[in-house]
Amino acid sequence: MAAGLAAVTLFALSGTADAQPVRAAGGVAVQAGDGAQAEPRAESRTQAATGADWLHTDGNRIVDENGHEVWLTGVNWFGFNATERVFHGLWSANLDTLTRQMAERGINIVRVPISTQLLLEWKNGQATVPSAVNSWANPELKDRTSLQVFDAFLGVAEKYGIKVMLDVHSAEADNAGHIHPVWWKGSITTEQFYTAWEWVTDRYKSDDTLVAMDIKNEPHGKQGDSPRAKWDGSTDQDNFKYACETAGKRILAVNPHVLILCEGIEVYPRDGADWSSTDATDYDYNWWGGNLRGAAEHPVDLGAQQDQLVYSPHDYGPLVFAQPWFQGEWSRTTLERDVWDPNWLYLHKSGTAPLLIGEWGGFLDGGPNEKWMTALRDVIVENRISQTFWCLNPNSGDTGGLLGYDWATWDEAKYALLKPALWQENGAFVSLDHQTPLGGEGSTTGISLTDLYGAG
Repeated sequence: MAAGLAAVTLFALSGTADAQPVRAAGGVAVQAGDGAQAEPRAESRTQAATGADWLHTDGNRIVDENGHEVWLTGVNWFGFNATERVFHGLWSANLDTLTRQMAERGINIVRVPISTQLLLEWKNGQATVPSAVNSWANPELKDRTSLQVFDAFLGVAEKYGIKVMLDVHSAEADNAGHIHPVWWKGSITTEQFYTAWEWVTDRYKSDDTLVAMDIKNEPHGKQGDSPRAKWDGSTDQDNFKYACETAGKRILAVNPHVLILCEGIEVYPRDGADWSSTDATDYDYNWWGGNLRGAAEHPVDLGAQQDQLVYSPHDYGPLVFAQPWFQGEWSRTTLERDVWDPNWLYLHKSGTAPLLIGEWGGFLDGGPNEKWMTALRDVIVENRISQTFWCLNPNSGDTGGLLGYDWATWDEAKYALLKPALWQENGAFVSLDHQTPLGGEGSTTGISLTDLYGAG
């Protein structure tokens, strides 16, 4: 989640800044040799090798391998990025049950935040058994490492027709790690960031349940901040465009079929100014990860696999931060004209590339925040823009979630607001899987891509 234009209080920041206490972080180390390289993927993963469900782009659309348009409409479920190193909620809720409920309610993709640190731990055989998994609620996960839990999730996602996107949310495994503005930190180097992406891509390169990689969550920083993310034509370490290109090409060299999602930054120089200026008036501002103005002059270049690129802005409402565009009289018209069009919607309207709004959501306040959420929802629906709602978790301090704090009760009012932005055809929710309907075999609420488009 983004911070505001001016300084903000940190308790109001992103989805991992918990409003309620959660179980203690940490985990029990597994025996030597029980790490990532020794852990096979779940045996139930049978369909992935067919590779029938990979996606690519065509203009501003995302399409399947037959060229049929698909609409990625999902939700975020965080926790693997945090100190717990596993989905939040598994301390009381069952993994299979929650995944099935998401599918039955029309969620066809889940964005999974993770940390570079955790990926490197998995790569180095240092996976741990997370203490935040309740084995009474999840007997099938008893004594499983965090990597084995992730594999189990991919298995149940496949069973219910859900696809998965990985998002490097932070360098370190930290509930507030997203606050750090760039993709390197401390002992986590830029090269390790790239290497972690290559490793996880290679591990799942034959698995078409994992169809998209969101390179880095919400790079940001204002003029004069150090470090901060910029966007230009250089090969500088802090140029996020270059980081997206580098990570994207290295991922695609391993698996040329995954979608590469590139978010925006926070500020971008106005005409006549450049990155050397520390004058606030020389820049246009937006949410963290929401400023893609630079893609007009400096588009992300993935070379021969440009048709795997999706731009992924984030956007939030006034309860997260009272941005200037929420002052005075404002409406969907002013937001579209002054904020969304110049920062990212132009990429869709010009046919340049598809968009997937990686985070949006918030509390239903019966007022300005709900007004903003409804306006953005309508833009998403009318333009068929892909999106992953923030979030499933109830413990996102400044947005809440689709679930209540019991991790069992759904917020029906919030779900009703989201529901029109979930892919539906003829009264049924549509999977991104060609064989499995959304909700699994025998689903009464969902269909597969083959059900919708036929076998050819």
